[in-house]
Amino acid sequence: MMDMHTKSQYLYTLIFKNGYFLKSRKEKSKLLDQYCKNTEHNRKYVIWKIRHGKYPETSSGRSQKRKRKRKAHYDIQVKAALVKCWEIFDNPCGQRLAQLLKTEVKRLRKLEELMCSDEAAEKLLMISPRTIDEKLKDHKQKQFLRRKYNQKNHPLLYQKIPVKLSDEWDRDEVGNIQIDLVEHCGQSTRGEYIWTLSCTDIASGWWEAEAIMGRSQHATFEALKRFRQRFPFVWKEIHSDNGTEFINWHLFRYTQEQELGFSLSRPNKKNDNCFVEQKNWTNVKKFVGDLRYDRQEELSILNELYRNELRLYKNFFQPVMKLIVKERRGGRIYRRYDESRTPYHRIIESKGISEKIKEELKKIYESLNPAQLKRGIDARLDML
Repeated sequence: MMDMHTKSQYLYTLIFKNGYFLKSRKEKSKLLDQYCKNTEHNRKYVIWKIRHGKYPETSSGRSQKRKRKRKAHYDIQVKAALVKCWEIFDNPCGQRLAQLLKTEVKRLRKLEELMCSDEAAEKLLMISPRTIDEKLKDHKQKQFLRRKYNQKNHPLLYQKIPVKLSDEWDRDEVGNIQIDLVEHCGQSTRGEYIWTLSCTDIASGWWEAEAIMGRSQHATFEALKRFRQRFPFVWKEIHSDNGTEFINWHLFRYTQEQELGFSLSRPNKKNDNCFVEQKNWTNVKKFVGDLRYDRQEELSILNELYRNELRLYKNFFQPVMKLIVKERRGGRIYRRYDESRTPYHRIIESKGISEKIKEELKKIYESLNPAQLKRGIDARLDML
């Protein structure tokens, strides 16, 4: 088989030696048929190449000209010295670093902080801001990847909290809580905006949420304590992702004092936190949407929605199905679910809940009107 260079030479011969442009239409067609048959090129593609002159400008006895690679003025030694200066001055941009180099290169060499030749030092004084940014582009990318995938700043705390997978949970034991944050930033993550702290019980599907401004450790911790009081049963364990809004000493000390279990997911494995991830869509995004919310008035409306109508509507009148069996047969996955029931009914049927709590829940259930709750939800969403 011919390679691309040989095919291009063949096309060049067809055009200039066989006089393609001097032929009649029928003769041109025959030449194209012959070329396409021998090279297996598409006919339209060959016509396009001929029209646009996409073939090597070679003649018999002369090889195609090759472009000479330009010798780099700022070589590896200059780049190494530039990286050293960039790190010393805390990673400034090209415009700022160019001014610093003019005044500080000589000083750094005298202090023996910068080891480079006289030629490299002179080039550092002459280098432009744009060239600085171009030379540091690869180094900045490597540093970004190193910072992104390196271990966290507090590895000891991550070692104290065990990792737990989704299939390691007892799905019949009430009180195991998964928590996660949902952003309401719209199309831009710039500035401060509202987040929804969402949590759900693995066994019953009971769901609670609280809106916070930003995702600081303190705001997340205070919101978690607030909606814990709304749960009708006692918490046994908290499970979160790897975000520092959860993995911090505020929440870790709290779980130790309250004798709560604390576990986390593997990095970049959302399936480890799958129960609350499902609720993030059905209970938050599906109602609140994808718009940006960053005002105190919107924060108040969302919290009123989460603390009143939406939690009652979802927990008392929205049935959920739990996965019982998941197996692979050949190339397909088969799933079997239990009978759909609301979180309220699952708690009522649970043996781990006291009769006093069940009676209180029954009174709340009998006092609720699902149609009125739905109208209340729609009214609050219209206010947003």
